[in-house]
Amino acid sequence: MSTSKLGTFEAILLVLSILAPFTVISLSRTMINETKSSVLINIIYITIICLVIAFLIYKLFKKFPGLDILDISQYVGGNVFKNIIGFIFIFYFIITSSIFLRSFCEGLKVVYFPYTDIVYVILLFIIAIAVTNTLGFNSTIRTTSIIFPFLIVSIILLFVGNLNNFSFYRIFPIQGDGFENTFLLGLTNIGCFAGITYLYFLPPLLKEPKKFKYVSILSVLLSGLFIIMCVATLLFMFSIYISTDEIMPLFSVSRYIEFGSFFQRFESLFLLIWTISFCCYLSISCKFSTQILKKIFNLKDSSQLIYILLILTFAIALLPKNYSIINYFETNIYRYLSLALIFLGIFVLVLSNLKKKAGG
Repeated sequence: MSTSKLGTFEAILLVLSILAPFTVISLSRTMINETKSSVLINIIYITIICLVIAFLIYKLFKKFPGLDILDISQYVGGNVFKNIIGFIFIFYFIITSSIFLRSFCEGLKVVYFPYTDIVYVILLFIIAIAVTNTLGFNSTIRTTSIIFPFLIVSIILLFVGNLNNFSFYRIFPIQGDGFENTFLLGLTNIGCFAGITYLYFLPPLLKEPKKFKYVSILSVLLSGLFIIMCVATLLFMFSIYISTDEIMPLFSVSRYIEFGSFFQRFESLFLLIWTISFCCYLSISCKFSTQILKKIFNLKDSSQLIYILLILTFAIALLPKNYSIINYFETNIYRYLSLALIFLGIFVLVLSNLKKKAGG
């Protein structure tokens, strides 16, 4: 992947773009399902833990400037170990992006294309990512830099525009189902900070590698604030979302926004912004997978790999027979998978630092 170096701001937005699925599908609802009225306390608690994790990742990378997790894996255990770690991350990136693509397309089908076969809706996204690939990865980053501020504004408008519809009493009881659900079982919500998994591949891409610390800390902190805004909107708006399986709940909330009699019906504009953000997320996920394959097989030109990965993404997205399977993945698998990858990366970094310290 031929890519110019990323500035600090661009790198932070790249990590934040991984939150696009959180906006447009049901991940925020999943957190409410798990921790009930204590969800906001849980997110603050999880954000603090993730800040510690991000700082730990920075400290562990400090002895290996300019290297990513694959380079460090090779240092730890040679090519075989590097390839194993690489394929694990590829599996994670492709599986999660494929299932989220299917989930988002199911939402679009329900809202706008009830009589269209889901195959064609998914295919439109695959074609869009293929086209963006011809424009280069830098165009995706620039698009992300432009669209993500609009994504933030849309979430803020969702919150502010529905203040009159909020019932702040839904935050009580403040500890939800109790201490255990909020602070122990709720630890699985660390997996919702999936942007951390992309930090492992950022150091070689930064214009100023010394600012990796700021990229790590700020991206996690802003991710926490973003998630709080999404979840708070649902929590204060509709208690019914605690137990429902509704697709794209934040889209439903957007239908209630009104700023006077002239500014109404914002949901179509919001969905357009979220769709572009989601395309950026898919493009970034595929590009990182391409970069991993390039390193594994020592390829000089990886431009054609993206099409193979897109075909694979398309095929996996069609595998679930119904939305229940997709919902099961989002609820019971995604967070644990992300959590495993976060700690796998830390495990590799710890091993590399121990080897470095031992002089081996």
